[in-house]
Amino acid sequence: MIAPARKDFVSLAVGESGTYTNGKQRKQSYWRKWKQLSSLQRSLILLVLLLLLISGIVIYPGLLTHWGAQSETVESRSDGDRKQEQIQMRREEKVVLPEPLSEKKGFRKRGPPVLQNRLQNKVNVSEAQKVEMKMLLEDGNKSLISWRGAVLKMDEDKDAIKKEESDSAVAASRLEAVQEAFRHAWKGYKDFAWGHDELKPISKSYNEWFGLGLTLIDALDTMWIMGLKKEFEEARQWVATHLSFEKNVDVNLFESTIRILGGLLSTYHLSGDALFLDKAKDIGSRLLPAFNTPSKIPYSDVNIGNGVAHPPRWTSDSTVAEVTSIQLEFRELSRLSGDPKYQDVVMEVTKQVHKLEGKHDGLVPMFINTNSGQFTHLGVYTMGARADSYYEYLLKQWIQGGRTEKELLEDYMQAVEGIKKNLLRKSSPLGLTFVGELTHGRFSPKMDHLVCFLPGTLALGAHNGLPAEHMELAEQLMETCYQMYAQMETGLSPEIVHFNMQTGSTQDVDVKPADRHNLLRPETAESLLYLYRYTKDKKYQTWGWEIFQNFNKYTRVESGGYTSINNVRDPKSPSPRDKMESFFLGETLKYFYLLFSDNPEILNLDKYVFNTEAHPLPIWPKAE
Repeated sequence: MIAPARKDFVSLAVGESGTYTNGKQRKQSYWRKWKQLSSLQRSLILLVLLLLLISGIVIYPGLLTHWGAQSETVESRSDGDRKQEQIQMRREEKVVLPEPLSEKKGFRKRGPPVLQNRLQNKVNVSEAQKVEMKMLLEDGNKSLISWRGAVLKMDEDKDAIKKEESDSAVAASRLEAVQEAFRHAWKGYKDFAWGHDELKPISKSYNEWFGLGLTLIDALDTMWIMGLKKEFEEARQWVATHLSFEKNVDVNLFESTIRILGGLLSTYHLSGDALFLDKAKDIGSRLLPAFNTPSKIPYSDVNIGNGVAHPPRWTSDSTVAEVTSIQLEFRELSRLSGDPKYQDVVMEVTKQVHKLEGKHDGLVPMFINTNSGQFTHLGVYTMGARADSYYEYLLKQWIQGGRTEKELLEDYMQAVEGIKKNLLRKSSPLGLTFVGELTHGRFSPKMDHLVCFLPGTLALGAHNGLPAEHMELAEQLMETCYQMYAQMETGLSPEIVHFNMQTGSTQDVDVKPADRHNLLRPETAESLLYLYRYTKDKKYQTWGWEIFQNFNKYTRVESGGYTSINNVRDPKSPSPRDKMESFFLGETLKYFYLLFSDNPEILNLDKYVFNTEAHPLPIWPKAE
């Protein structure tokens, strides 16, 4: 025992003096000291080491990062600038992006917090990517847009939200603007023309046509759709207490049907108020004597007080549009009243026109004789005045009846082919597709603003299963109708235009002095509504907003109301005509309001069909 003790003493003394010994001797010295410890001391030391080991495992990721940073710092300090540049180069090397997260790999939109550590430790990623992944984990509604790595659509989502909020704000402001325009027009009517047919806003007076409150009745369903409860209630009160058809007055069958009968039926459907249905039955029965003709083709005028009907004083003809554009309303009146007599008289007209000779590829002449029941003024074909709504009602009756009446569809399809074959041309220089007129075989590039109903009608047909070519033509004609506004100095369309077809023309549209007036017509706004509803292309809303603003700029009267103007080519002096047509409230503003709304349920076009005065009537269930 003495020799080992002496050897240990020498070993320790050498070590303290600074002389190095070999490793084997040190290991033997440490082992001997360990053996000299008691069992309790050895156990305590082992326990401390075990605890240190466990602690190291728990905090290892943080230590590793810390040690790595210290190592780089020491290395850069010891080796100088060269080492520092190498470290910077390693940091800038392309990193390996994490694998795409998916449901199969355990990624859940609202996953547990421990997922953060799994992602961060999976690969060596840049600090920017770590921040992106942290954002991903903190907002479970965001997802990846890159298959190959953690490229987030955070910005896109934020932009989409901002755009949606912006679009909603724009839509709300535009709807408010249309409501304000209606209130302004209504104020003028209420102040200067209450209970009368039409407002004369410049002279602050009124014009009487039938003496039946046309503007008020035309505007009823517009107020309901816009949610103008106060205005609606005061108008309803007038209908309840002052509207009477017991008057010795001649009314036009067509105008009374589309404005009064149509307006009352539509308001009844929207409000459920039986007052309006009762009034509709009253006026409907008073219009029936117009059908008491030798041919069953109705006279144009009827006295609703004494029941005497007659043609205009200057002719025995009625216009084809007038006698074929009353069917929607009379058919619906029969359905609601349970009395078939209203539907019977108008369907007799439809049947006769269906089988008449004198059509040209499905196109009809403008006049029909009430005595013979035959077309007159043969050889003149137009989509404008006196014929326009014939084509519109072919399609809309087919839709109203649940798309079951084949003859109506056949006549409509034949007419569209006739339009394409005979009336379509291109203008110069923009190559706009337009609809002209045919007079005894000669083509005229004349197009009424009334023809701008056609893009919407074609789009409605395409939406209901007719050929896609109809929608393509609708979009082309919609562009043309917009240009009829955009190429005018006031941004408002004239009543009639002539399109230039010669090569070298500088402007597509030419307007004769007698045709430069604007009557606040609704046809372009109507078609913009259909095109926007069925394509969702925002440009149609943009075009509509431009037109609406120009109505405000050039036709608004300060004291209340809006006025027709004489000259759309003179923005300095558009020359007001002192008349606000009832259809401005019944149609034009209604179509603008629906165009600017992104809520199709305000008026679902799969549940309602508009009559030619913009009064929505329900589409019948197919069982009926």
